[in-house]
Amino acid sequence: MKATAPPAKRRRGPRLAVLALVFCSLLVPIAFLFNRFPAVYVTDERPQQEIDLPSFGGHTKFEIGGSVVKRDSDSVIGVSGEAQDLSDKVSGSSEDSRNGIDSDPSSVSTKPKVHPPPKMEQPVLPSPKVEQPKPEVKPVPVPVHREGDNRRIRPPRVQNADEVEKAKACQLEFGSYCLWSIEHKEVMRDDRVKRLKDQLFVARSYYPSIAKLKGKEALTRELKQNIQEHERVLSESIVDADLPSFIRTKMERMDQSIARAKSCTVDCNNVDRKLRQILHMTEDEAHFHMKQSAYLYNLGVHTMPKSHHCLNMRLTVEYFKSSPLDPDDSPAHKFNIPDHRHYVILSKNVLAASVVINSTVSSCEQDTENVVFHVLTDAQNFYAMKHWFARNSYRESAVDVINYEQIIFENFPEFGTQLLYLPEEFRVFISSLERPTEKSRMEYLSVFSHSHFFIPEIFKDLKKVIILDDDVVVQRDLSFLWNLDMGDKVNGAVRFCGLKLGQLRNLLGKTMYDPQSCAWMSGVNVIDLDKWREHNVTENYVQLLRKFGNNDDEASLRAAALPISLLSFQHLLYPLDERMTLSGLGYDYGIKEDLAQSSISLHYNGNMKPWLELGIPDYRKYWKRFLTRDERFMDECNVSP
Repeated sequence: MKATAPPAKRRRGPRLAVLALVFCSLLVPIAFLFNRFPAVYVTDERPQQEIDLPSFGGHTKFEIGGSVVKRDSDSVIGVSGEAQDLSDKVSGSSEDSRNGIDSDPSSVSTKPKVHPPPKMEQPVLPSPKVEQPKPEVKPVPVPVHREGDNRRIRPPRVQNADEVEKAKACQLEFGSYCLWSIEHKEVMRDDRVKRLKDQLFVARSYYPSIAKLKGKEALTRELKQNIQEHERVLSESIVDADLPSFIRTKMERMDQSIARAKSCTVDCNNVDRKLRQILHMTEDEAHFHMKQSAYLYNLGVHTMPKSHHCLNMRLTVEYFKSSPLDPDDSPAHKFNIPDHRHYVILSKNVLAASVVINSTVSSCEQDTENVVFHVLTDAQNFYAMKHWFARNSYRESAVDVINYEQIIFENFPEFGTQLLYLPEEFRVFISSLERPTEKSRMEYLSVFSHSHFFIPEIFKDLKKVIILDDDVVVQRDLSFLWNLDMGDKVNGAVRFCGLKLGQLRNLLGKTMYDPQSCAWMSGVNVIDLDKWREHNVTENYVQLLRKFGNNDDEASLRAAALPISLLSFQHLLYPLDERMTLSGLGYDYGIKEDLAQSSISLHYNGNMKPWLELGIPDYRKYWKRFLTRDERFMDECNVSP
């Protein structure tokens, strides 16, 4: 008798693997569809960092170079991209105002004259425990918003909890796009289109339940037909003017069908479930379109306008076609005279640099013959800058255009950061956990980039300079800044004590620092170059860069600008009067006109720069007032003033 082998057991493993592959093959195209963004070439004129710190403790979000870390107390909630480890708890008090002075008397001037490089040890000082609410720090402090501040046009209205949460969620995810979209929100005036959408919403919710009822086949067909007709009309019409002439008849027919459906005995749970399903689908669709809009907004604010690019190209071509400047007419002999008043501007934008220079000399009440502007730019824009400032004069002042990248490459080849970096900006989201119904707000903090730390090496013969950001407009005479006695300090800047170094333990790591030191703003900075060299600020910067920076990763390198700038000047900061600079003209729609007109200088920190179409219209007039108009080139490139 032949022995028969037992039946082989079926293997489930291969089948499960095949099913998993099929499932993934279906999900991947769908995920790609819902996250698609057009591939474009972007000229990033002003790279920006964004760091969010809600004040008053609790939830904190850090966004650095596109990477996101959300924190709630000490636990990491979510990470997107290559985010740095920011899981330490943010601590500190927010009772000091943005531009106040450090409350710690020991931080005034008890330090030795020459500071050694920072020690890489754990700070001895524990983070202070504060009984009152702590600032929720999203990487970057809040400019000029103190209690009693009269800069707002109208007091913020009290919002309910749902509105506050929606505003927070929007700004945490999309940043300043939410402010822009609220300001440009269009009220839907097409009542018929809105009515059609409402009818379609209700009809879809009743249709599944009616289709299950016996004897309601005619009503089911009628509802289905009306739904299909409404969908076809809405696919072709987005405003009332596009609707066909017979739409009123269709609307009446749909009303009748809905009324008949409501008169039927149906399971309310099914209708409720369908309504919720449609609601969630609508919300997902709205969020998808918001993501697309936010992407286009960010593309617009981070891309050089086509007309500006054309202007740079035309100026570059004309530079090589024109004859060289007569040496006798060159102001080069003024460039290295220490007793002259030297201003330094880092810029890749011809018009922006021109406005800064023109506004400064126009506001100067004294003779400008001893005023010199040094414009540091990159290799791409160097010749355009040279030709522009050779064609245009600014009273008796001299303009020196310098190819920063060439100088660093030739004289400091050992440094890896040879590209020109503009001042870095960090976004801060401020919200109150003590008063959750108060309107949340977002601020921008600008600090020195890596390129600023080589200024003393480039201008070895100079003793003192004033550094101006290229998004600044000067409205008053700055001559008084040259008479400031800063003592042993290096950097004269407007402080922002809404953020202390102790609140940034997670960013500063184990480096020694004073937790009570305030943050500060770039824009208008008085720099004592002799004291800079005496305190070895550049050498300390190089050591900090080795700790915080990663030369192989530009996002990480730019993100390191915040801790490096704050640590480099923590005991070397001379506080300027808070009225020196009015910040926020690049994102805050609520600044009063009289306050803007009376300020010494205006700082357009934020995404909405005045030379962009997305710039805030009410503030662009202050920038346009000092725009030098070169008819020949600006008309050819359609550069609108």
